[in-house]
Amino acid sequence: MLFQMRAIATPAGQIPPEIAEWFDSRGWCVRSHQQAMLAAADRGKHALLVADTGAGKTLSGFLPTLAAFCPSRLGSEKPADGLHTLYVSPLKALATDVQRNLLTPVEEMGLAIRIETRSGDTPSDRKARQRARPPHILLTTPESLSLLLSYPEAPSLFARLQRIVVDEVHAFATGKRGDLLALALTRLQAIAPGLRRAALSATLADPDEYRGWLAPWGDIDNVELVEGEPGAEPQVEILLPREERIPWSGHAATWAIPQLIEQIKAHRTTLVFTNTRFLAEYIFQELWDANEDNLPIGIHHGSLSREARRKVEAAMTDGKLRALVCTASLDLGIDWGDIDLVVQMGAPKGSSRLLQRIGRANHRLDSPSEAVLVPGNRFEFLEAFAAQQAVREGQRDGDAFRPGGLDVLAQHVMAMACAGPFQEEALLREVRSSLSYAWVDETIFHRVLEFVATGGYALRSYDRFRRIVREKDGIWRLTHPEHAARHRLNAGIIVDAEMLDVRFRNGRSLGKVEEGFGASLEPGDTFRFAGMDLEVESLKELELVVRAAKRSATIPSYMGQRMPISTHLADRVRAMLSDRAGWARFPDDVREWLEVQDWRSHLPAPGRLLVESFPHRNLAYTSYYTFEGWNANQSLGMLITRRMEDRRLNPLGFVATDYTLVVWGLKAVDDPASLLSPDILTHEFVDWVQQSYLLRRAFREVALISGLVERQQPGKRKSGRQVTFSTDLIYDVLRKYEPDHLLIEAAWADARARMTDVARIADVLDRAAREIDHVVLDRISPLSVPALSMIGRESLPSGAADDDLLLEAESLASVAMRIDSGNED
Repeated sequence: MLFQMRAIATPAGQIPPEIAEWFDSRGWCVRSHQQAMLAAADRGKHALLVADTGAGKTLSGFLPTLAAFCPSRLGSEKPADGLHTLYVSPLKALATDVQRNLLTPVEEMGLAIRIETRSGDTPSDRKARQRARPPHILLTTPESLSLLLSYPEAPSLFARLQRIVVDEVHAFATGKRGDLLALALTRLQAIAPGLRRAALSATLADPDEYRGWLAPWGDIDNVELVEGEPGAEPQVEILLPREERIPWSGHAATWAIPQLIEQIKAHRTTLVFTNTRFLAEYIFQELWDANEDNLPIGIHHGSLSREARRKVEAAMTDGKLRALVCTASLDLGIDWGDIDLVVQMGAPKGSSRLLQRIGRANHRLDSPSEAVLVPGNRFEFLEAFAAQQAVREGQRDGDAFRPGGLDVLAQHVMAMACAGPFQEEALLREVRSSLSYAWVDETIFHRVLEFVATGGYALRSYDRFRRIVREKDGIWRLTHPEHAARHRLNAGIIVDAEMLDVRFRNGRSLGKVEEGFGASLEPGDTFRFAGMDLEVESLKELELVVRAAKRSATIPSYMGQRMPISTHLADRVRAMLSDRAGWARFPDDVREWLEVQDWRSHLPAPGRLLVESFPHRNLAYTSYYTFEGWNANQSLGMLITRRMEDRRLNPLGFVATDYTLVVWGLKAVDDPASLLSPDILTHEFVDWVQQSYLLRRAFREVALISGLVERQQPGKRKSGRQVTFSTDLIYDVLRKYEPDHLLIEAAWADARARMTDVARIADVLDRAAREIDHVVLDRISPLSVPALSMIGRESLPSGAADDDLLLEAESLASVAMRIDSGNED
């Protein structure tokens, strides 16, 4: 029998003696933020905790649950059966780690609490048992929670739910997984009106935005902001070459390998973070080659098999490794207490990301985390310096929130139908209680329902798209029970990133590129790959068919995916460049670089856009110093070259970095402002997205998330090629017969927001409209050297390629750093 626990009345926030004694037995004291989280729960308030890594955030989130099960609060009552608390994290591994850490206090306090995890790896018999006889605390992920809500037992399963704890909320709230969880929260609140929500994070730039996301109806006043006690200030240093200069270009920072080995020897366990998987593999190999003492060094990234990752994680847990090279796969924290140094190879890209990584060291609030930043080039030194200052000042950054996705809403509607019949008005009211979906009105919601019901106007004649139906009484229900099983097989948000085979028409393969790069191309585009200039013939399914180009490649060499510099750090770097008095803090070679740039040209300034034009090797070059990140600059390069072609300026190519876009051609650009007018986002942008494969790629993702196309079938799984074939067929039908289809609209939203970073392109255009500094030079400038040295070179971190790049950079620098007037020799 289920019943509500009746707690003995106690002052809000009073720590039960069982918990106080447990803290005392460990020599700990209850932190003020931990007590504040308990007090908020006792007052019936939702809460957002922002506290440094090592502050006991997770225990803070669970403290109200532990208190509710303490005999001193229960009195004569026995603990109630049924689900009391849900814990949601972005990673399955994190949920498992939390279970292990939570069991210790529960067992040592003698509390009658059953704790279990639920994820895609949970055996089916245990999942069924959890629905029939749930534990008191269930640790899960957004996707698994959504699936639980799709069962008819959901109302009874969650009826007594008292609390939900969302950990590492910054890691997914702003994306589609956050949309899915936001919708799950609306359903849980409808089932259990007394439910109280809590979220935890160490790195939030604007806590009020997250309070709005967490709160029912976006009412932030109902969410208490609890700020953690300040911890020891991290010790963040920038590693510099002992004898050499900071390289002009490149990202691998191989100059630092001997010094890294020394650091590894001097510490117990070192985490070496890189920004890409390619770089992780390369640095790992470089460290092994220099590892004369045969120190145990491992590697961890998302492309490794699950078994390989678990083996490395187990070795770390057992303290068997002296160093681990890793990527963002370890940004979120499995708690390895022996880590005493974090190394960031290359630029950190954001202060919050850096703080998250730094927090992996020591993992104790009162002990300073030790971190070393290793810049690969001079711009990366400036970025590392900006990040170091941001950490010292406690400044955070992060991704912006955007309206909830319609493809995710369609998946949620289907899940609700699987759970049982529903009324349209009631479900819309639930959905709108999430701030992410407050923008959805009756018209939009009806379009979503019609899509789930028929697939849309152009697809309504196909029975397989008919999943729900509205009866005469106005109630929506499944058309057939089998749709529920199909939904549960395919529901989810994470769509595997595909790789494209680059090959000639005769079948000869040249290698693989990420689909995100291939999707930005259209037939006739030229790019450099595997040392060759290639022209795109077609992109069919997962094959990028090319031929040898008759001219030099226009689009930069394939560089792989990378994280863009955050807006916050970019603003800091621009401010540093204009603060000439502050240059005294920089190494001599960096200061000289900036001084010669200032003498010969201008420096980028806040609120202004610097553009330089100069001849180089008998071509006309233009450099745009946007500081808006690689993705935005890559997209802007596509748009500007198209506009230049229309105006017969004969562009020949461009190269993009996080900081700079360099475009070259046969004719000089005399008026760069005209190339950056705002209508480029309505003319060239629309043409590019429609003519390239970007919209197809976005459509495939929304088709999978919305359930229009199913990847998983009983006993078998479609390959990526089969899925792409299916989505391409449907896309072509919709583009021809229903161009305003719901999923075409959702695909456009993704293409604008995620694939092209159009918001940051708009920021460049805004600055250009306000104030543009156009400087015409007689030769290349010092600031242009890092980008120019990348032209025609693939940045896959192979040693030879990096050496060639450094030689090219030095050659360019010898021209750029001359302070006398005169053309290039």
